[in-house]
Amino acid sequence: MDAPTRYHVIHQTVYRYESPVSISRQQLHLTPRECPWQTCLDHRIAIDPVPGFDEARLDCFGNPLHQFAIEFPHGNLLVCAESRIEVRQHRPPMPFSDTLAWEKARDALAYGALPIHLDASLYLFESPYTRVKREFAAYAAPSFPSGRPLLEGVQALMTRIFKDFKFDAKATTVATPVLTVLQEKRGVCQDFAHLMLSCLRSLGLSARYVSGYLLTRPPPGKPRMIGADASHAWISVFCPEGDDGFWVDFDPTNNLLPDTEHITLAWGRDFGDVSPLRGVILGGDAHTPEVAVTVTPYDELTPGSAP
Repeated sequence: MDAPTRYHVIHQTVYRYESPVSISRQQLHLTPRECPWQTCLDHRIAIDPVPGFDEARLDCFGNPLHQFAIEFPHGNLLVCAESRIEVRQHRPPMPFSDTLAWEKARDALAYGALPIHLDASLYLFESPYTRVKREFAAYAAPSFPSGRPLLEGVQALMTRIFKDFKFDAKATTVATPVLTVLQEKRGVCQDFAHLMLSCLRSLGLSARYVSGYLLTRPPPGKPRMIGADASHAWISVFCPEGDDGFWVDFDPTNNLLPDTEHITLAWGRDFGDVSPLRGVILGGDAHTPEVAVTVTPYDELTPGSAP
């Protein structure tokens, strides 16, 4: 087995409010999740101003969740998460061609089927940012002819989304319906993840949204720019092989299987379950967050720069 890859990640969010905020209550999904292929070696979150209430726990999906409250007037908010993460290779446990036919996978996840895959059942249905509709089933259908192995079909769907849709950071917002994304064929990684989830769930398959980071590489001979990276999103599909089954990640934005260059933060039904930072404020007027993410492999760190 190849040696694990280690990363130093800084994710900084700054809000500058036009008028003072009197109360702010926020929740963060910024702590990398422990996975069989990933270990969080060190993690810290700095918040300014210092909150009066501050706690960490697990959410209903098993993700680390950080919550805090600032209950006095403030004009700015800074949240900086810093992590050291080790990622190991996590290839699928069998060739895609050996997985069961997609119809059998669908039937194995249907109500009343045995064995019961409780975890997978959370990701079979509509959620606030995904839909189960015939339009998505129709788009997915060419990738899933009768008898095709499940993961071969999922890979074919991923490749079609990559080819048919254009990455366009200005085409959508977080509120853009996924049906609009299907019609206009433009969006960002979050949109492509929601689209692929909608397609798979519309076929009766179980798939979840994954939030994290993707290592980006600077042009040859150029240094890595601080803050130039961003959060990323992809999906994971459940394959109900045997009593337990297993999950396999797919990245439709880049048409690849996530491995050591993808860092997992959290997973849920869609973006709303695992938003890096969300909450409510009283006051503030207009404001736009400034987000900067830097993902640096350990072999590129200067001495003393890691936590």
